[in-house]
Amino acid sequence: MRYTLLGARLVDATGERHDSAITVEDGRIVTVGPPVEAPGVELDARGSIVTPGLIDVHTHGGGGHDLQTTDPGEILAYARWAPTTGVTSFLTAVVGIPGGIPERQLETAAEAVRSHREGAQPVGIHMEGPYINVERRGAHDPSWLRLPDPAETERILELADGKLRLVTVAPELPGAPEMIRRLKDVGVTVSMGHTDATYEQALEAISLGVAHATHCFNAMRPMLHRAPGPIGAIVESPGVRGELILDGVHVHPAAMKALIRALGAERVIGVTDALSAAGVPDAVFTFNGRPARVVDGVARLEDGTITGSVLTMDQALRNVREMAGIPLTDAVRTLSLNPAESAGVADHKGLLAPGYDADLAVFDEELRLQATICRGEVAYAMGGWEERLRPMRRAS
Repeated sequence: MRYTLLGARLVDATGERHDSAITVEDGRIVTVGPPVEAPGVELDARGSIVTPGLIDVHTHGGGGHDLQTTDPGEILAYARWAPTTGVTSFLTAVVGIPGGIPERQLETAAEAVRSHREGAQPVGIHMEGPYINVERRGAHDPSWLRLPDPAETERILELADGKLRLVTVAPELPGAPEMIRRLKDVGVTVSMGHTDATYEQALEAISLGVAHATHCFNAMRPMLHRAPGPIGAIVESPGVRGELILDGVHVHPAAMKALIRALGAERVIGVTDALSAAGVPDAVFTFNGRPARVVDGVARLEDGTITGSVLTMDQALRNVREMAGIPLTDAVRTLSLNPAESAGVADHKGLLAPGYDADLAVFDEELRLQATICRGEVAYAMGGWEERLRPMRRAS
């Protein structure tokens, strides 16, 4: 079907368009611009802000759903929940398992990508470990960790069936350079993270193909005035994008501002690093079998270690706008176009442009989520927006 949202304030990485219109047909954006008479259903979007759907490239779950699983239905259930937070695309995170590589989890994630039909789209897999440094493991159990091995790299690529998009590796580990080269050669974005790399080691890894940094500041050697570490290398390397967990807990707002100013908004990727407890108040849950709970809005293991977050992407948008004080176009960019680029889908996701997927998030002027549209279909609507979108549902 064909429909047009009229009178909205459209915001993406290219700028803002006030009192504008966006027309959708067959799951794609057809036109963007001033309101004009057009065939199809017309929907009143006055007073709203429409952005590209939010894309989370680093999430472990939410809404009670865990992405580290051997059940494809669990990932698809998360995909149906995610639009309640403005998310229209995500990478399914896979972490380690005791004494081996997560073969069944990789197969399950690949199956979910292939079988997806509704809700937010799993566009690939993010493998966070097991090739990370035990000294910077964070909430990852030591029994999950391994050294890079060429045979295992090939096995992982086979199991992921072409769906591997992002791999976090500690580049200082023996065997990591070979792994980085191999992954880059097959088009996988390689990220440095959970790393004790020095500044010099980080620069070397970037020269080999690292183009992404997993949750900057967290689980990595800190930046010091005589030892700038990975952050120093990332800042001076224009081809590297850096993640920020935007909950205000993992990274102080002042550090958020500093990194955004150092990299520029075009190189920052906002992420949640969320766990299954995201969106579930006062939850008790597990992280890959390890007991955890939410205490005062922070997810912690039994020993008090922070483990991921309970952040949602709509709140991340409000946080980066308010805590970092950046323009709305830049805030939206960090949660849409930039992650689309790292996930390898920026040719059809992350912008409000003709030919792009009709993945849309609708907010009010206070950036409270009102509706989410995934590839042209309403995946979530609240309050008055349920009524506004009813003609579209009837027409479909």
